[in-house]
Amino acid sequence: MKPQVKSILEMARGAFLERADYEMNKLIGNILDPNTSATTKRKMTITVTFLPDDDRKNIGVKVDVKSAFAPTKPAVTTLYVAGENSDGIPQVAEMTPQIPGQLNMFGGEQEPAAVLRIVGGHANEEVTYMRG
Repeated sequence: MKPQVKSILEMARGAFLERADYEMNKLIGNILDPNTSATTKRKMTITVTFLPDDDRKNIGVKVDVKSAFAPTKPAVTTLYVAGENSDGIPQVAEMTPQIPGQLNMFGGEQEPAAVLRIVGGHANEEVTYMRG
């Protein structure tokens, strides 16, 4: 019977290729993730390490596959300081695309603005600055 000639990446009953394919799946997922930049470079590194024994008859082979993904984009919002109430406490709310209660082009109603919650200066006292 003739011996099968294979690439080093086909050794370990296909486990080396499987590791690369597994990492490739994660890399493609990162590229398709809308929370990451589309144009950021990604990198996959395949490291093959060989460890021969003293007699040089047996060679241990280890394959490590690592990827460098694009980080997720930061989440952003805009806060609006609406002045102070009668107690001198700032009134802060998250900006909304439209006036709360207004209908958009598709018939949906704009929800009330989110209210900023701030931990006060006295023993973790919670203060809500604006009511929605």
